[in-house]
Amino acid sequence: MSQENARKRIRLTLIGLLLLVALVIGMVVARQVFLVPDAQDGPPPPELSALNTFVYEEGRPLADFTLTNEQGETVTNEALKGRWTFVFVGYTYCPDVCPATMAMLRRTGEAIPADLPEPTYLLVSADPERDTPERLGEYLDFFGEDFHGLTGDMDTLKDLAKSMNAVFVHRKDEKGNVLVDHSAHLALLNPDGEMIAVIQPPLKPDSVAKAFGEIYQWAKAKRDIGA
Repeated sequence: MSQENARKRIRLTLIGLLLLVALVIGMVVARQVFLVPDAQDGPPPPELSALNTFVYEEGRPLADFTLTNEQGETVTNEALKGRWTFVFVGYTYCPDVCPATMAMLRRTGEAIPADLPEPTYLLVSADPERDTPERLGEYLDFFGEDFHGLTGDMDTLKDLAKSMNAVFVHRKDEKGNVLVDHSAHLALLNPDGEMIAVIQPPLKPDSVAKAFGEIYQWAKAKRDIGA
């Protein structure tokens, strides 16, 4: 092969590489212009750290479950769809944190403006051996008709709690009494039954209601843009 032919081949190779680079750059630019809006359209999640709230950009699916509600009915993840839901992992024999949180949620419902959808409130049992459906029903009736509960298989409940960043463990005190240590935050589920936010203590009705309003308006704006 002559030097001239070799130089021509090198030039052609360089031209081909330059064209390939230009094509790749063009595809990247096109993706930024035409495709990225599908993933990043709409406003970013509201920054609610002042309200002890973290909002996810996209809803996080919960662990699949088949459990029993306070009415003794078998329910699955489908039962969580169609409404906004505040979820708390606790138990009916809890002496302090749980009743205080349930009462706080009842006041939160009163603080949510009438032009916003009315959420439901769900207690996921961390003590299924004692939290029978009957016990859950009696306990939750005190707080209102929008309060519901789930009980059933221990492992299923733990998996469900874990998918909402919550945990619980059982232990006994020196007298042999069963004690349940559990997370104290709230998980907020969107109408798709996915976790969209976590609200950490201290939990105050006005702050929780305000966080819910901010998240709802953001989700609505995002949905309207994608419609």
